[in-house]
Amino acid sequence: MGFHHKLENAWRSTASMLCVGLDPDPTRMPAPLRGAPDAIAQFCIAIIDATAATACAFKPQIAYFASQGAEAQLEQVCAHIRDAHPGHVLILDAKRGDIGPTAEHYAREAFVRYGADAVTVNPYLGTDSVEPFLRHEGKGTIILCRTSNRGGDDFQSLMVDGQPLYTHVAHRVAAEWSRMGECALVVGATYPAEVGVVRDIVGDLPLLVPGVGAQGGEVDATVRAGRRTDGWGLIINSSRAILYAGDGEDFAQQAATVAAATRDEIRAVPPG
Repeated sequence: MGFHHKLENAWRSTASMLCVGLDPDPTRMPAPLRGAPDAIAQFCIAIIDATAATACAFKPQIAYFASQGAEAQLEQVCAHIRDAHPGHVLILDAKRGDIGPTAEHYAREAFVRYGADAVTVNPYLGTDSVEPFLRHEGKGTIILCRTSNRGGDDFQSLMVDGQPLYTHVAHRVAAEWSRMGECALVVGATYPAEVGVVRDIVGDLPLLVPGVGAQGGEVDATVRAGRRTDGWGLIINSSRAILYAGDGEDFAQQAATVAAATRDEIRAVPPG
């Protein structure tokens, strides 16, 4: 089953467009897990199992694991998602971008070592840096387009031939790269107007939308701007607001409560 097909099934089977981001910060680990040698894996797996009923996807951020020498625990977390929740989409948030031969190794890391369904990719080295990801049949390449951070304006909003640079990225993905492989784009919820601009350019391609929750993105405006005409089309990510909802023995249950509330807020946006 390819990335797009699996995502379509995940939206409908879970009745959710929520993605739970897995960013295990050692300084914010719940009290019951502090000092445990495999705390990262325990934490993430508990969050995954508690929120699976209300999420369509999980997105581990590789830097939070790699900085702690916890790549083996990331492998364990990814294996758990694939085995225990096989209908959910596994997105490796790596934001890779390098020349062709190196990009192929990054693609193998994401798709072979970690078994991800999709990986985030930086497009600014051009087509030959993205093509190795696109060549992996059935896997998703999620291209950074209009990111949720304020510094994204430094380059993404620069005018090029009368249009912001991020729209040129969206046009390239829609017209060229999506013909080479299964694509999606990253567009931040902190810029809902731009979400709408990208949706108009790329048609029905999926949009991964970070920035709700701790970053302050507005769910209502984002959903209205970015959903497809059938009501789907978005992977709306929330990380810290869900992960760190609780600090005690019930941290996973607290996370589940926030995840359910976020899912319900997304679903409550009326049509039109």
